[in-house]
Amino acid sequence: MELILREIALARAGDKGDTNNVNVATYDERDYDWLKRHLTIDIVERQFHTEVRGPIKRYEFPGTRMLNFVMEGALNGGVSRSLNLDAHGKSRASLMLGIRLSYDASDAPPSSAG
Repeated sequence: MELILREIALARAGDKGDTNNVNVATYDERDYDWLKRHLTIDIVERQFHTEVRGPIKRYEFPGTRMLNFVMEGALNGGVSRSLNLDAHGKSRASLMLGIRLSYDASDAPPSSAG
């Protein structure tokens, strides 16, 4: 089984220089622990492998049910130096929400139980 991240979470993003960060927050607080287990750095690296040249770090904020992914070397030198069209941090939130997360029936997100 799988779901698209946007089904259980929202995302906000920003950038500074050549670093991009994307915060992912679950709609339902019951899904936060599930998200921590399933949205790993490896999965995020696969999603952004063509855009991010540096390391990706993940920070957990349980009080706000958010995961923050900080991506270095993500903006081709920074917004004002890049020749990319709209490759800025804000568009990365949408890319993050397109990630497909796999799970088995015994490990479904808690909010899907009804």
